[in-house]
Parts: sequence; structure tokens; C-alpha cells
Amino acid sequence: MTTTDQSMRVAPVAAPIRSQVVETLRTAITSGRFAPGQRLVEKDLCDLLGVSRPSVREALRELESEGLIRTIPNRGPLVSMLSAEDAASIYQVRGVLEALAAKLFAEKATPEQVAALSDSVDRLAAAYGSGEVEQILVAKKAFYDILLDGSQNVIIPSMLRTMNARITQLRRVSLSSPKRLPGSIREIRAVLKAIKARDPEAAFQASLRHIAEASKVAMTKLKD
Repeated sequence: MTTTDQSMRVAPVAAPIRSQVVETLRTAITSGRFAPGQRLVEKDLCDLLGVSRPSVREALRELESEGLIRTIPNRGPLVSMLSAEDAASIYQVRGVLEALAAKLFAEKATPEQVAALSDSVDRLAAAYGSGEVEQILVAKKAFYDILLDGSQNVIIPSMLRTMNARITQLRRVSLSSPKRLPGSIREIRAVLKAIKARDPEAAFQASLRHIAEASKVAMTKLKD
């Protein structure tokens, strides 16, 4: 961690400083800028971000509640290691919640929402074609934002939000395998096909298959 790097400086804008610090540190962790197991020194973070120590401490507490950081006695906060066991648990819960969202979307979404989801899949396919993981992650978020909104169930996104940072980490792991990309977009197109057919059960099963296949790739990489 170099304290002379200016790219993570928190700008004094209207949003609360704590929120900016949390988001900046969360992104640094999920993007791999701060590596698993890396020690996070409060003073270094203050210098790097240009904020006070209380702001950093509050942010670290929030990130610890998300599972991104763990505090070790006499060592302080470290970036959490993502174990295969943790990943398996996250995939189990995520799979059921996202499959339920797909099912509800097939039942309840408006024609306009279905069209928006279809457009998002086209943009996602283009991102997959680029092979750039960052572009894919942005396009995937757009797809799931539409899917969750159209499910008309406010609890599903609320529950997923508590795991969102870990889900992003796992997406990055699974998508880091070039062999995964063609299968991934085929699976998402299968979800869209079931939704367009207004077949809730098929949408549920297609979504489950997508998460199961992503899980296989990520688990293999995490066990290497």
C-alpha cells in the first residue's frame, strides 16, 4: 500500500465522507487492489484517502460487517480470505434468491421491463465479447438491477445487498476464466428466453443452472 498514490483520494462532495470511504475501500477490495490477507493500517489508509482516522474506523467496521474485513487481535484489520466454504454458502443463497427473482419477473414484469431486460442482455453479450471483466461486471449489474426491479419483491434485493460485495468478488473469480464466458452468456440468454415465454418455472430453473455453473468455476479456482 503506497501512501503517495492519489487515485484513491476522497473528494469533499455532498455525500457523507464515511459513505465515500466505505465505497472506495469496498471497491479496492472487490477489485483486488487490496489483496486477500493484506493488513490494512489505519494511518496508511488515512494518508491514502485524505480523511480522518474516525472516518476510516467507521468504514472498516461496516466492511467487517459485510465480511470483507476481519480483525485479528494484535494485528488489526485484514482483507478477508474468500474460502471455498464461504463461497459455497454464498452461491447457495444467491442461487435461490436470483432464481426466485427470475421467476417473479416472468410472472409480473411489464412488457417494457422485459424489453429493457432484453436490451441489457444484448449489452452484456457485447461486454462478454470484449473479454474485459470490468465491462462485464458493469453490464451484469445493469441486468440484475432490471431483473430485481421487475420481480416486484423488495426483500430479495435487500437480502442480496448484504452479500453484494462478496458476490462481486465471486463474479470476478468465475469470469477470470475465458472458457467460462461463452457458457455464461448462453445461460443468461436461456433465462431471458424463459422470461419472454412467461414461463416462471423455466426461468427459475435456468437461473439456478446459471449460478450452479458459475459456482463450479469459482470453486475450482478457489481450491487451486
